[in-house]
Amino acid sequence: MHAYVYKSLRKQGAYVFLAEREAFDRVPPPVLEQLGRLEFVLDVELTPGRKLAQANVDTVRENLVSRGFHLQMPPTGAADPMTEDWGTDA
Repeated sequence: MHAYVYKSLRKQGAYVFLAEREAFDRVPPPVLEQLGRLEFVLDVELTPGRKLAQANVDTVRENLVSRGFHLQMPPTGAADPMTEDWGTDA
């Protein structure tokens, strides 16, 4: 299965995977509005067992078949470096 990946220029770390290139009509308008302008970044073959950086390939494939798109949002909590254990406690 082939996917076309677009990044949000408004929401850092948010990506939309589409089953068809530029098929933005498959994405609900409120989602598109929240993401703002999208920029094409990659076309990729989603074979079973393929590793993706922040998504499960099986989930992405299922969403592409059932919805025509998959939304990948940035991980939560990773943006705040103060939440990490720095090992400085006495």
